[in-house]
Amino acid sequence: MTARIPVIKTPKVYVGGAFIRSESGRTSPVYDSGGQFVANVPQCTRKDLRNAVEAAAKAGPGWSARTPYNRGQIVYRLAEMLEARADEMTSVLRQFSPAWTSAAEREVSEAVDRLVHYAGWADKYEQILGSANPVAAPFFNFTLTEPVGVIGIIASDASPLLGLITQAAAAIVSGNTIVALASEATPYPAITLGEMLATSDLPGGVVNILTGYRKELIPTFATHTHIRGIDAVATGDDATSLRRGAADSVKRVKVRQPDIDWSAESNESVYEIRNFVEFKTVWHPIGA
Repeated sequence: MTARIPVIKTPKVYVGGAFIRSESGRTSPVYDSGGQFVANVPQCTRKDLRNAVEAAAKAGPGWSARTPYNRGQIVYRLAEMLEARADEMTSVLRQFSPAWTSAAEREVSEAVDRLVHYAGWADKYEQILGSANPVAAPFFNFTLTEPVGVIGIIASDASPLLGLITQAAAAIVSGNTIVALASEATPYPAITLGEMLATSDLPGGVVNILTGYRKELIPTFATHTHIRGIDAVATGDDATSLRRGAADSVKRVKVRQPDIDWSAESNESVYEIRNFVEFKTVWHPIGA
């Protein structure tokens, strides 16, 4: 009997709730840790990035208008879905690096826990970050938080799943939407995550995942005026480009070092949420 030739998967990027190819048609081959061909991954362009920002901006008002409790439910549902497909994601992580053979299960488990953690913060961070301010006058004074808007994420190469989920979850629970650039070295876990997002309760456009070369996309991430914040794992020229571009377009930037320990408890802080919310102070007359 002739051996069957397996059907090779055609990965696509996840933008606006749909799977698309790069507008350029460019792809880059991805190989496993043994040097075997796995798939051709899209190499997104600046046009793809701009389209993703449009999708994120369109989804923003509806997502931020949801109750914090509802956003928490949806993020928690993501954790349930990742838990249910943990074996598949573990296999993907193991496929691309022998160093992950003993750590893949732990990374997936920590990613699930990270989603649950931030789902729990969704209706609680306001009590920590907001405040009722004492005033010596006949009115109430409140400080409330609001989402910044569209957040650009440059994911980690070291922990392509846990790092991306940490950055994304901390941003979306407060009502932001994101455009994420997957790990350049290991993009496949992010592609698999996008496939899970597509069947979740998360509205299309809240999370958009691109693949491609950092050197081509980082300048646009930095200067695009509709991207209101950036959370990036970067160093050297990439970090400099992000800071300079963000200064020109007036956006917030958080730059993380490539050797960051994504398992650390510091990545489960309410202050990760605070990075991309803005504060609004409201005066209200007593008795009105």
